[in-house]
Amino acid sequence: MAGDRINSTDCDQVSPNFEELLNNTNSGDPKFPMSKSSANSVEDLHCELKDQIYSERLSQLKIEIEKLNIPEMQINSEDLHDQFCDPNNPVQIKFNDISAAAYRIKGGVEITPCTRSHMSSLTGMEIFFKKEFLQYTGSFKERGARYALLSLNKDQRARGVIAASAGNHAQALCYHGKMLKIPVVVVMPKIAPIMKISNCRSYGAIVIVEGTSMLEAKNFALKLSKVLDLMYINGYDHPNILAGQGTMALEILEQVPDVDAIVIPTGGAGLLAGVAVAAKAMKPDIMIIAAESDRCAGFYNSMKNGKPTLTIADPTLADGLAVSVVGVNAFASAKNLVDKCVCVQEEYIAISILRLLELEKAVVEGAGACGFAAVLQGSLPELKGKKVVIPLCGGNIDTTILGRVLERALVADGRLIKLWVTISDRPGSLAEFTKSISSFGASIKDIAHERAWLKNDVFSVQVQAIMEVENSEKAKEIEEFLIKKYEKVIMGPYGIQK
Repeated sequence: MAGDRINSTDCDQVSPNFEELLNNTNSGDPKFPMSKSSANSVEDLHCELKDQIYSERLSQLKIEIEKLNIPEMQINSEDLHDQFCDPNNPVQIKFNDISAAAYRIKGGVEITPCTRSHMSSLTGMEIFFKKEFLQYTGSFKERGARYALLSLNKDQRARGVIAASAGNHAQALCYHGKMLKIPVVVVMPKIAPIMKISNCRSYGAIVIVEGTSMLEAKNFALKLSKVLDLMYINGYDHPNILAGQGTMALEILEQVPDVDAIVIPTGGAGLLAGVAVAAKAMKPDIMIIAAESDRCAGFYNSMKNGKPTLTIADPTLADGLAVSVVGVNAFASAKNLVDKCVCVQEEYIAISILRLLELEKAVVEGAGACGFAAVLQGSLPELKGKKVVIPLCGGNIDTTILGRVLERALVADGRLIKLWVTISDRPGSLAEFTKSISSFGASIKDIAHERAWLKNDVFSVQVQAIMEVENSEKAKEIEEFLIKKYEKVIMGPYGIQK
């Protein structure tokens, strides 16, 4: 599975078309004279030639793609077959595969810190966060992407690869493709965040935005892989992807040797499979827990049914985990190694993003925060008093989305409340209302009057106020006080609705 061994530097492989030229240049062949002054520039020549080959192949691919009418392409069942992800012949990765991946990607992927959390005392367990959002492209996906690219043979490297992804896998593949001078084409659905689309283009890859969902984008990518003769790399189920993701577990066990459990955000189950295989091989008594959004509980349903099961993915903050069917290789590798699977509510995902930002100073996307959300939800009482590692898998969240998530998190946390109170429309009534609110330490963020649409007497006014309070207990105190003082009080929902 590892393929031909190559170095991990930017200029580690040369296209077969130029191999003879470079070998002759290196050997001092008289047909390719090389002066003494240029002897130290052979590596630069290699890089220049690789850049030229890489650029020419990308240009060729762009021309070929422009000739295609992608939305109108006819796609049949044969087009959708992926030889590396065959449901009838799933591949179970082994510990040796992960060890090989760790050796190959060394130096090309960051060894991210795994530090004790400030929230350990608040949760009753000793939590360590594996900060994968500190990878260059902002997610753990670089591990599998780099190993998959390094494992290509010479012909595959020369032709290039294609993948379907809504963001993190695409970014990782595009970045490392550029570093290794391997042409990359990615098909991204129209729902993909603009920031991630822009990042992929900035890495020099060919980006095709097509399909209204990940499933449609994947179908287009598989079809194009046949049309363009490109290697398709499944972002959560290719065996080399699983092996690459598993290298995270090797780092975790070196950084926290006495860890009792790892809580892994789960979508297609690629990371779960890789980490489970490596961690259980090195520490058989370790607990492996899968955490996924309850709006796309694909792995939970698959475990329940004993096979990969189609699950309708509803919109979720953990968009990176919204995979309709878990990978067949991933499921085969992980199913007997996972001790528990937890489904988390959207409100807890939002709160976990807020807590990580406030207390850990970490900007984490919804998918990356899903493991911690399982802890905040109280779904893992068996981990009380134990050492727990939670990978923070990614930090690629749009700033506009982040603002909305934080506001919703404050509401779910009971710290941002909205209310309507009918008070007297007399001088001093509003001042009295705001003074009462201030006595509870609340900060009014927005306030408005409504007179025309009231059905009360003309001497009344409805006040709508949005305010920030210390916690949900304080919000409850304000609600009880206002109900006693005023006849008509309406509180908007706050806190997590059970």
